[in-house]
Amino acid sequence: MSKFLGTGVALVTPFNSDLSIDHNALTDIVNYNIDNGTDYLVICGTTAESVTLTKQEKKDVIETISRASDGRVPLVLGIGGNNTALIIEEIESTDLSQIDAILSVSPYYSKPTQEGVYQHFKAISEASPIDIILYNVPGRTSKNVDVETTLRLANDFDNIIGVKEAGNNMAQYYELIKNKPEGFLVISGDDDLALGVTLAGGAGVISVIGQAFPKEFSDMIRLGLKGEAKAAYELHYKLMDVIGYIFEENNPAGIKAVFEALKLCSAKVKLPLVPASNELKSKINSFVSAF
Repeated sequence: MSKFLGTGVALVTPFNSDLSIDHNALTDIVNYNIDNGTDYLVICGTTAESVTLTKQEKKDVIETISRASDGRVPLVLGIGGNNTALIIEEIESTDLSQIDAILSVSPYYSKPTQEGVYQHFKAISEASPIDIILYNVPGRTSKNVDVETTLRLANDFDNIIGVKEAGNNMAQYYELIKNKPEGFLVISGDDDLALGVTLAGGAGVISVIGQAFPKEFSDMIRLGLKGEAKAAYELHYKLMDVIGYIFEENNPAGIKAVFEALKLCSAKVKLPLVPASNELKSKINSFVSAF
């Protein structure tokens, strides 16, 4: 059974008032998740505001999460971008001894052809000493990774073990699940579709909202993996409103507003992102207080 079956969460990077990293809050969030059933942690993904972290800050975040998790759950590290050579350099220069897999986003901005996407991940696969989970998020990259390209990579490279799909496209999920090689993981990157994808044969989720409500969200996915749809959907409907709220303005401003309401970290984000509006915070606070 894969170590990445179930609920992974794309951790935020909490900030102090001066926008330095709040390592105490980060440690608390890691423990909160592990104690409440999260199956694995994703470090330095989009939700972590990784594009605005310095190399040293990324290193410090990895160290804090590794120390706090203390081997209790698998760790996935985001290493991706649109400069293939630099990604390979980062893989080769990063201490991956505590990391179980790399999550690598498809190239953004450059808009390569599907053959370009394939060759990009081929080069990364050949350079990586550990497993790779592809990340397809066309809303951020402006380019979908077609099903045929994902399946070609899945079949050609043993260390490409799964894909985090975040195109909010159920038809694409179905096609991947139907045609994937045995053991290849189709992981939902869409919180609103995560249960449906899991029930359809997916491997679970890499979630944003799951880190704020880890018990309920991970219980929902576990029920989904067991095919217990009715009980799972009861939890889905319980969380449905807040899933909508956190993506209403931008991610991670929404999830950080939830964490602020839960008193786990501040709602501060780095420019060009701005904190959630007072209107959104009010809705989130009402949800949290009534949950």
